[in-house]
Amino acid sequence: MASNGEAAAVRVIAGWACPYAIRVFAALKLKGVEYEFLQEPAGGKSELLLKSNPVYKKITVLLHHGTPICESMIIIQYIDEVWASSGTAILPVEPYARAVERFWAQYVDDKIAPAFLVLRGLTKGDKDEAAAQVSTALQHLDEAFVKCSQGKHYFGGDNIGFLDLVLGSHLGWFKATEKIAGIKVLDEAKYPEITAWADRFCAHHAVKEVMPETDRLVEFSANSAVKAKASN
Repeated sequence: MASNGEAAAVRVIAGWACPYAIRVFAALKLKGVEYEFLQEPAGGKSELLLKSNPVYKKITVLLHHGTPICESMIIIQYIDEVWASSGTAILPVEPYARAVERFWAQYVDDKIAPAFLVLRGLTKGDKDEAAAQVSTALQHLDEAFVKCSQGKHYFGGDNIGFLDLVLGSHLGWFKATEKIAGIKVLDEAKYPEITAWADRFCAHHAVKEVMPETDRLVEFSANSAVKAKASN
């Protein structure tokens, strides 16, 4: 990661444990783009964040020569377009394939991310219902993998693509949630395709350096839960 006396050309305002940041970090590494990571203070919002994302006032934000780009999925598409000649394409070239991956990517963030917050005790909700929601989502994604990958290693085919990054960014929390909630999330018997894909994704060189360790995420979640209870 770039770090010197002057501001790096590419900076990322984010949190180390945030899945939306992990997907951006991995996308930049896929493209071979050097970046500076600006860790947001826990429980606070920096002046730079508020200035860079005055609408939502939240991470993750990419700063490219000082110009902010907000929302992780938009950031990934921006990275793919700006550094089109670097590395491999993140989004498919064919319009229908692009539409399919965007559909499932939004599905991941709509169904899996909120359910994990319930399972981790950070938001109110029925944990059994949340676990069932994750199970249903993984069943759909297991089937989608077969169609999108066309027999290859990733949703994107031979290489990690858009949907791989979006779903894969949650894998650290899959493992942490298993420990926190005492449930099995990635069950090889139920989701053979996704389970095998998850191992390949986490072993990829662009992912290994940015995927947080499970125990560190469990500790982070416990601290977050304590703070959430104290604020209620």
